[in-house]
Amino acid sequence: MSRAHPIISITGSSGAGTTSVKKTFEQIFRREKVVAAYIEGDAFHRYDRFEMRDKMREEAERGNKHFSHFSPETNLFEELERVFRDYGESGTGTTRHYVHDDEEAKLYGAKPGTFTEWEQLPEGSDLLFYEGLHGAVVTDKVNVAQHADLKIGVVPVINLEWIQKLHRDRRDRGYSQEAVTDTILRRMPDYVNYICPQFAETDINFQRVPTVDTSNPFIARWIPTPDESMVVIRLKNPRGIDFPYLLSMIPHSFMSRANSIVIHGAKLDLAMQLILTPLILQLMERKRRTI
Repeated sequence: MSRAHPIISITGSSGAGTTSVKKTFEQIFRREKVVAAYIEGDAFHRYDRFEMRDKMREEAERGNKHFSHFSPETNLFEELERVFRDYGESGTGTTRHYVHDDEEAKLYGAKPGTFTEWEQLPEGSDLLFYEGLHGAVVTDKVNVAQHADLKIGVVPVINLEWIQKLHRDRRDRGYSQEAVTDTILRRMPDYVNYICPQFAETDINFQRVPTVDTSNPFIARWIPTPDESMVVIRLKNPRGIDFPYLLSMIPHSFMSRANSIVIHGAKLDLAMQLILTPLILQLMERKRRTI
């Protein structure tokens, strides 16, 4: 961790809602005049879209039915740790972009499904912001988690996560339900081994829990809305968190454990603003004292 060059890491699996959390952070940064440098988790995939298809086919022919984007074999964990470490030491680092679609292709000048060239992060940032799959990953070779000053986990309960992925991939990517189901099954071992353990490393977890029946996520016709959900917010170290204030500011919230508060799903943005703004300001104050 670095006082002079803090790092915020948002971790969640595909479709978990990390992009929405990123937007909340962007609002806080804009309001508090914090300049963030951004890196994206998919920039550190080892293979582009076309290479990954070929590798999956090769692995399937070898009998490996669980080759996925979640594993060390398909990600540049060492390079990800290096940029975290470099930024913490010097306020800079090297990253690239994964080009998702035609719109981003125009922006970055590369084909959809490919990567841009590696480049230096912009100078003069106040902090580094990561959003992706592996912001708190720890293996026998790397420890990304140790470099981040504030680690946030975004993790809906598993049936809700599957529903979100099923709907998104069918709607946005044109996949069949059978193809998405195969993807879920293929990823499961890596999800258990490399995604779930990260949420024990995070400082705060936001877990959305539906209050409607999601017993069979594969036949759900729509994604449960925020109004049909609760969110469990777990803080690893509750010291310094003013829970009575949060309970008074967030209607119908309650404590479920000494370090956990439960809120209505529609109040997630408010809760994040109330909890995260002081933590970001603490990082900035610590940075100013160091400089």
